[in-house]
Parts: sequence; structure tokens; C-alpha cells
Amino acid sequence: MESWLPLLDIFRNSTCPETEASLWLQSSFNPSSNPSISISISTASFLALLMQSTETDVVCSPSSSSYSLPSKHRFMWLQTLPNAVQARILSFLTYEHAKFNKQDLSKLARDILYNETAVDFWVNKAAHQLFDIVSDSNSKWVSSFNLDSEEEKFEASFGAVPGWLKDAANSNDPILPWLPISVDDLNTKTPHITSEDDDYTTMEVDEGKDVKFESIESTHLEIDPIDHETEETALCLKTRILNMESSLKAAEIADDIQKLCVKRKGESLKVLDLIQPWNVNDEVIPILLSHLLNGKEDEFEWTSNILCSILLPKFLTLEKPASRVLVSATIDYCKVHHKAAVYALLFPLILHKNGINIPICDVITKIVNECLHPAHVSAFCQKLLSEDELDGKRHICPPCYQHLVCEKLVWTEPLFTLFQNILNHNVHLSQDSVDQIVLKIQEFAKVFSKSLKFANFLLCFVTKCGSLLKIHKVVLSEAVGDTSSFLKKSILSKLDSI
Repeated sequence: MESWLPLLDIFRNSTCPETEASLWLQSSFNPSSNPSISISISTASFLALLMQSTETDVVCSPSSSSYSLPSKHRFMWLQTLPNAVQARILSFLTYEHAKFNKQDLSKLARDILYNETAVDFWVNKAAHQLFDIVSDSNSKWVSSFNLDSEEEKFEASFGAVPGWLKDAANSNDPILPWLPISVDDLNTKTPHITSEDDDYTTMEVDEGKDVKFESIESTHLEIDPIDHETEETALCLKTRILNMESSLKAAEIADDIQKLCVKRKGESLKVLDLIQPWNVNDEVIPILLSHLLNGKEDEFEWTSNILCSILLPKFLTLEKPASRVLVSATIDYCKVHHKAAVYALLFPLILHKNGINIPICDVITKIVNECLHPAHVSAFCQKLLSEDELDGKRHICPPCYQHLVCEKLVWTEPLFTLFQNILNHNVHLSQDSVDQIVLKIQEFAKVFSKSLKFANFLLCFVTKCGSLLKIHKVVLSEAVGDTSSFLKKSILSKLDSI
């Protein structure tokens, strides 16, 4: 295992892991046919290490009535590594697939894609790319058949009107005789309803009653309403929070909140939205978090709902620097709950409808610097800057604060400052992230032409990501030319040296 540590270090810290890993593998290639020699560095031994099976005890969450014993689950050794490292290794295998056994690569990718446990987005994407490139192309066996005529026949038959509908259209009888009105009446009386209408019309028919048309709202607003008893209990807890005179009662209230959320499992975010625990004083927050998150390190949904219901509303409305006790409590729990911190705090804060301000930027910077590994931050930035819709909703937010969060970045001076802080934390952005940032620089260079913060970001960006900006030198030079800060010449000089 020790012989592979340099290669794993490349996957963890390198800015270009595919190339460096390939060079290391070539220089360290040492196949051993002698069983007495334990160290063997080859493509086959590397795949064997990644696919080595390990057995782990997985303890299921206990319910209120019974407790499940630990169950044995088998994982590949690759799946025990951090998600960012897994994605980089799979990307390397795709890059160098010709040097590895195709059947083994296909089995590795298949095992990840069809694994029962949840797979990270970027790991899943990398596994898909590997599986696609090593799978046998259908063109090899399809080319031996003459399917042109069959394909044309299939397309023609697929788009053709059914025979029974042709016959009915040629006759004078109504096509759908069970309709209560004729086709002509339907065409003249049916109103034109576009997709932009917020409401739609439904018809309710009861026996012995007249037909009535009613306008109702979209159904997604009425799914699984909270029952009256739960709502009353939640409102009672809300009153207790507002009237809390001392922090001594915080532990008791936290226990009652947890009991109610456990009772309404799957609807904890709705329940917390009714309770509004974010109304507590900053000094009480560490007590609430310690009781509500105690022993919940592995429950992503619960930890996300707690973080976004207690901490997120305070930061979304932040207009001045956050209190020290609030920031300290946030850092302590984000260090333990990395994934929940990303989806329940970082994403909704950065996607603020009005764009982030300086206090919010400072909070995000502190979380990124003290709680996340640089590789995780790089993956987070790539997901944030991606134009694709990733994982449906990219954030978790209380319903009553959803109006403050949008689906796209609002580019402000503090946002450029945030990316500058990230780069100064020695985070290596991917080529995709750099490409997206260059597009935004080109778009906003004239808007922030006199901004010193924007100029500082440009200088940092060109300095830290110079090796990835060679194809963008002309575009960046034009964008920098639109600025008028005193750093303009320094930025252009850095660009010329790339």
C-alpha cells in the first residue's frame, strides 16, 4: 500500500492529476512475476487495489419501536476515498483507458453506477464517462446489417396516423362519441389556455348536482399538509422560543422540537418552518445545535434541515458583521457536517437573490477556509458555476425564506471578492470553472471598470490560474482593457507572461 501513496497524493493535491499520474505510473512501472516480491506497480495491480473488496458495518437508524442490528456491506477500496479523489481517479482511468484491461474498467464503472449506496454527483458523472468509453460500440455489429430500409419503415409507421382514426376522420360520425358536446362546439367554446397561466380549470361532477367550474392553484402547494395537532404544537413551540427568558430552557425546547420532528419524519423542514427556531438569540444557538445534532453525524437530511432552519435565515438577512458566538457555532458544526454545510448554507447564501454582500462574503469565506478541504471547494465551485441543473434543486432552504434564494448567481463585487478569497486559499479550480469565470469577466468588465475589488480579483485570478488561461489571453486582455484601475498594467503584464 505504501508504494501507492505518491500516486494518491497526486490525485489529492495536483492541479493536473491525469497527466502527473500517467507520468508517475510510467516512471514507477515495476511488474513483478515473482510471488515473493510484494511490491508490484503496474496498471493491473492499481486496478486490483481500487477494486479490492472491503466489508464495513452499517448501523441502520433506530426507530421509535425497534432497533436494527448492524448489517454487513461490501465496498470497493476506491469507495472509501473522498469523493473528489474518487472522481479524479475515474477521470484518470478514462484518460488512460487504453493502458488498462477494458473488462476490468467496465466492471469497476458498473459497480459504482449500480451501487446500492448514494454516489456523489461528480463520481457518478466520471463513472458514466468511463463506462461509455470502455463499452463496446454498437456500430461494429450494426454495420453488418442493412437496417436503412427497416429504420425508415419504423419511423414512417411510428409517425403515421392509426387506421381507425383515419376511418373515423373520413366519416361524419363524431370521433369521440362519448363526449357530451360535439367537436364543432368544442372548437368554438373552449378558451385558449397558455402555459403562462398560473391557474388551471377543473370540473367537478357530483351525482344530482350541477356541473361547476372552479379555479384552483397548482397542486404542488397542497401536497401532504401538516395536520392540525402538529401545527398547534409547532406554534406553541414558536411562542416558547419568542418568550424564552434564559438559555436554561433552550435544552428543554430543543428536546421538544426533536420529538415533534421525529413524529413527523420526512416533514421536519415544514415543522421547523412553523416553529421558526431562527428567532432565538445568538447565545442560545450553540445549545440548540448541540442538542439537535447530537449523534446525527450521518443523517444528511436531518442535519441539513437543522442548519438551514437555525443558521441560514440569520445569514440571509445579514447586513452587518455576524456575532462571534454565531460564527463560532457555525464553524464548529460545519466542520463535522461538510455536505450539509454545502447544501444548507453555502449554496443558498451564494445564490442570494440580491447577490451576496460583504458580511455574507466574510461568513462564506470563513466556512470555506476552516471547514472544507481544497479539493472539496474546487468541486463545489465547479458545481456552482455549471450551467446545467444539477441534482434538481441545488440548495436546501426553509419555505418562508425561499423567495430570497434564486437558481442563478448574481454577480456582485463581493462575489468576485469571494472567488479571490477561495483562490488565495490555494484552491485549484478546474478548467470548466475557469472557463465560466472568464465568460463572467468578459461580461462584467465594463460594469465594474472602476472597481478596485474587481481589479484585485483579476490580478489574483491571472496569477493563480495562469496555466489554464492560455486559450483566453486575447479575451482577457480585451476585458482588462475596459477597466481603468491603477492595477491595469500589472494585470496585462501578468497576462503577457503566460
